[in-house]
Amino acid sequence: MSEHDNLPERSSGSSPVDLSKGHVEGTGGLPARFDNPGLPAHVHRHGDDDDAAARRSERQVAGLFVLSMLATVGFAVAYFAIDKNSTVTLPLVGVTNALHVALGVTLGLSLLGIGLGAVHWAKTLMSDEEVVEERHVLRSDDEARQGAIDVLTEGGESAQIRRRPLIVYTLGGALGLFAVPLGLQLVGSLGPLPKNDLSTTLWSTRIGQRDGKGGRKRKLMRDPEGTAIRLTDVTLGSVFHVLPEGINETEHPLNEKVKASVILVRLEESKIRSQRQRDWGIDGVVAYSKICTHVGCPVGLYEQQTHHLLCPCHQSTFDMTDDCKVIFGPAKRPLPQLKISVDTEGYLVADQGFAEPVGPSFWERG
Repeated sequence: MSEHDNLPERSSGSSPVDLSKGHVEGTGGLPARFDNPGLPAHVHRHGDDDDAAARRSERQVAGLFVLSMLATVGFAVAYFAIDKNSTVTLPLVGVTNALHVALGVTLGLSLLGIGLGAVHWAKTLMSDEEVVEERHVLRSDDEARQGAIDVLTEGGESAQIRRRPLIVYTLGGALGLFAVPLGLQLVGSLGPLPKNDLSTTLWSTRIGQRDGKGGRKRKLMRDPEGTAIRLTDVTLGSVFHVLPEGINETEHPLNEKVKASVILVRLEESKIRSQRQRDWGIDGVVAYSKICTHVGCPVGLYEQQTHHLLCPCHQSTFDMTDDCKVIFGPAKRPLPQLKISVDTEGYLVADQGFAEPVGPSFWERG
């Protein structure tokens, strides 16, 4: 018995090869040229000869596009009309959010109408003639390019775009309205506009103020102890993390803390180089925003010898002896100063809010 007796037979190239039977040796008998399989024959449609059938198909396609438009309008209505907390019970699903169901169903019908309309249009009205082009060099000559333009033009004519304006108009309406749900979700789900929230802090208001009038100045409170600070408490070398009085009674205290955080220190007045810094402080005690003007990280390090404030996120460094100007790092603006004074009881209070928005740049600020 030969050692090759148990091997699979050689392949002649004329039958399928079973790869599970081990190695298969070919005979090199591949055909020089494969037969052209040809193209499927044209299937005759009623609309090819019957103009009434073609118009009926046109109305059906237009109806599907109109269905898409109505579903898109339904999406917009449901978005505003259905309460986001309302529920509905569905078979096999149970209790689920009614708004989500309405948005999903209307958006699905909108897309389904466009898809079915396009398919029905192609199946019943567009030309289904298939054309095979032989391979050629990538760069076509001018005559061939003009021929391509003619083919596209002829294709547009065979699609009956000019003859069926109803389809064109309804398709344009369906596709145009279909962008509404996407834009509506994007814009409508962003929440309320910030108005001037990014430009103001709690320091700009007073305790007991009504209609922008009256009230008393807010005290500087230790964070997190929540106790007021006397001028005599701030000695050389002291550093206080400060928040405005009454911040925990606001509607959104965390949002207010992010903007109103302040660092309070006492400097030797002889080392202060900015006249405004002296005027806005008192006896060398100055208060500056703790929010870095680069990307809004809290300034977390204070060098007592150099009087530099350092942001640990990206190493922006501010000089407290020169109005907190940037001396290193990616920040582009000095830290805003809070104007302070002392009330009749000796407590530090804010005379006014920051003269400019705190933190990094935003759209209106530039």
